[in-house]
Amino acid sequence: MNNPAIRAIITGTTGMVGEGVLHECLQDPRVEAVLIINRKPLGLTHPKLTEIIHTDFYDISPITSQLSDYNACFFCLGISSVGMNEADYFKVTYTLTMHVAGILSSLNPDMTFCYISGAGTDSSEKGGSMWARVKGKTENDLMKLPFRTVYAFRPGFIKPVPGLSNAHKFYRYIDWMFPAGRALYPKGFCTLTELARAMIYVVHNPYDKKIVDGKGIIELAAIES
Repeated sequence: MNNPAIRAIITGTTGMVGEGVLHECLQDPRVEAVLIINRKPLGLTHPKLTEIIHTDFYDISPITSQLSDYNACFFCLGISSVGMNEADYFKVTYTLTMHVAGILSSLNPDMTFCYISGAGTDSSEKGGSMWARVKGKTENDLMKLPFRTVYAFRPGFIKPVPGLSNAHKFYRYIDWMFPAGRALYPKGFCTLTELARAMIYVVHNPYDKKIVDGKGIIELAAIES
């Protein structure tokens, strides 16, 4: 039996990772439809693409009628912890994510939820790194929700997709490190295209690891290429 077409919700498409995942989804024939939720218009049109403008991600109840009939979520919304206290970082990283995921799991129980976490995340929730504890708690509690399955992706250094507009500015100064880093420590270096392809892959192909590190991302993307 053929796998059903992927109907994906993507968050964070005004950021580097979300933009790259969206770019890959729009090109992939297995993806039938993409819904993006943004606080401001992305300025992109495509036959597959629907956009909802909603300013308050802490309360998405007003748009729930538009969130049914999707079998994948690529949750790419997130911020850096640099300069943030734990309470504020927790609110954005944990509270917001769990609110959105809770509603999506109730509407789409057959959904595969892919969460962009990060290398070094602390699954024990007890380590000394604030951001790693919060990410770990977010991963752990997402996996308790009644989705079909949840995967936490933990990339390290991500090489942006050439030509896209939302790459962090510092990448232009350190992009030269990627070839050497990939050769010396491949687990810590993946491309954004590889990350997106790995996320698309697990929607149709169960993967035995719910936490997907850099090595897993590269391996899954290679299956797809």
